Amino acid sequence: MKNLLQSLVIAFSMYSKIPMPRVDWNEKNMKYAMCFFPVVGIVIGIITYIIGQLLFLSSCNELFRAVVMTLIPLLISGGIHMDGFMDTMDALASYGDREKKLRILKDSHAGAFAIIGFGCYCLWSVAVWSQVTPEMLGVIAGVFVVSRSLSGLSIVTFLPAREDGLARTFQDGAHKKKVAVTMVIFLIAICVFLFWQNWLLTIGATVAVFLVFVGYKKISSKQFGGVTGDLAGFFLMLAELLMITGIMIAGGVLWS
Repeated sequence: MKNLLQSLVIAFSMYSKIPMPRVDWNEKNMKYAMCFFPVVGIVIGIITYIIGQLLFLSSCNELFRAVVMTLIPLLISGGIHMDGFMDTMDALASYGDREKKLRILKDSHAGAFAIIGFGCYCLWSVAVWSQVTPEMLGVIAGVFVVSRSLSGLSIVTFLPAREDGLARTFQDGAHKKKVAVTMVIFLIAICVFLFWQNWLLTIGATVAVFLVFVGYKKISSKQFGGVTGDLAGFFLMLAELLMITGIMIAGGVLWS
């Protein structure tokens, strides 16, 4: 039990800015840290839902609400996944060979395409959130669990792009089969919950995340030779944005 709690602390310490007690990052603790990755998404989803409902009750204008809702997951996660998104945008825009792309992913500097990608992402997110209604928030809360479950699943099932790096660390330290099973359980549980919330909105999110996941697997394999922590973050950010977009579009059909 102690090791599981320490693994939970490691997951939150790594993937959020939520204050956690200090624990040792040893082999025992790292083994199951990825199992708790979706739990971070549960916390973000709950906070997003509560703040979203409060903002709708406060009758604030759409732009203010959309900006706040865009910032919530970025602030809680500390931008670690956005960093991966931006690095991947730079790497993909380089049109270099595999080794050059992997070098760009490790470069701590942000290039022009990273900044452009970040700006486009935030604008798209604000635009989508400006069209979200209170009825959509319950399904949107689950988006953060789905994205992290699939991202974690890819880390332990896709081939690693290199022998070092964050993805390789968790692959070496994780009990792959148990982590993969845990991610699948999280996915099944959250999908059941979301279909119970609203089946049409959930279908919109499901179609979106399926397309993103297929594209992510193809890109990581063909252009990078496997998955890295940055690519997993790139997928997570894009999956969340497009799932919320899918929910918004499905909601427009439902309530038109």
